[in-house]
Amino acid sequence: MSSDLAQLPTASPPAARSTAALFSLALGAFAVGTTEVVIAGILPEVALDTGVSLPTAGLLVSGYALGMVVGAPLLTILSARFARKRMLLGLVGLFTAAGLISALAPGFAALMTGRVLSALAGGAYVGIASVVAAGLVPPERKARAIAIVFMGLSLANVLGVPGGTALGQAFGWRATFWAVTAIGAVLFVALSAFVPYEEPRSGAGFRRELAAFRRGRVWLALAATAFGWAPFLTVLTYIAPLLTDVTGFEPSSVPLVLALVGVGMVIGTPLAGRLADRALAPTLHGALAGVSVISLLLLVVVHSKPAAIAGFLLFGLVGAAVIPPLQTRVLAFAEGADDLASAANISAFNIGNAGGPLLAGAALSAGAGYTAPLAIAAVLGGAGLLLAWLAGRVG
Repeated sequence: MSSDLAQLPTASPPAARSTAALFSLALGAFAVGTTEVVIAGILPEVALDTGVSLPTAGLLVSGYALGMVVGAPLLTILSARFARKRMLLGLVGLFTAAGLISALAPGFAALMTGRVLSALAGGAYVGIASVVAAGLVPPERKARAIAIVFMGLSLANVLGVPGGTALGQAFGWRATFWAVTAIGAVLFVALSAFVPYEEPRSGAGFRRELAAFRRGRVWLALAATAFGWAPFLTVLTYIAPLLTDVTGFEPSSVPLVLALVGVGMVIGTPLAGRLADRALAPTLHGALAGVSVISLLLLVVVHSKPAAIAGFLLFGLVGAAVIPPLQTRVLAFAEGADDLASAANISAFNIGNAGGPLLAGAALSAGAGYTAPLAIAAVLGGAGLLLAWLAGRVG
């Protein structure tokens, strides 16, 4: 496996510049992650203000995820002849403009438009950013570099999501999107200053990337990503009514619990990155098993406030721990197809993001209680574990 990872392109910029570049790339993931998940914390306010039901408002989560599914591979294909830095800057410009559309949206349809445009840019950004990060470090540190980028997603859950939720509850949900727009502007400056320029890729190289998708284990690994990550948004999309109606928290406590989920993610992401550099498959299998176990545990203890707090902290830890090994494994299996494989895996993450909440929303619309997403998450995590195991045994 380490020999596969060694084939990923590696640049050698000065150490300080590499560090600044990695954290700039992570800031972009922070912006994308905040925009994607923060809607869960302000979903009741958005539903009330736009005049739609809560399950309908939940489509703003699935719509964003589907936008990332399409955006990641499509924009990666369209940008095959562009330098990665220029593409990143273009995506950040689109992301920032989409945040402005969301902040100014007069109704649900316009808000959905802004969300989808943000997703188109965000999906391609995270895929390209993780490849750029892998090229900034030696081969034996690639999983950790990828983990730094995805740490931005974890910090989004510690700072961006609870902060954006509190901001939206205090000043209206539009204030949340104004804040995201401001972050996009800062990100553009940071990427311009710190990310090194690379020569554009050749058309022949891109055709070689397409050929890598003839390998069956690549598709199984992508499926493992979709199912293995689906539990996270399945639960978080409806965490607000779960905490208030089942556990008995006040609405003002929701941002605090979301922050604890984010704390778990901040612990789990770098830990998994280090472990994945040492033993990729065991780290991945252990994280996926943990997702199912913690989801089942929460299903049992969610009526208790102290147990729910501890359970959601662990849920954030194991949920984030699946990210670095899933991304690293797809890049290793799709040797020679770095950009397209990374983009495809971002799409797989967001197929999970879309599918899980859709299943949960359907269960709630059918009359299931707010604990139903936890049961669905446990099943999805188990399916992800099975697919990951099969991917390791297929050529």
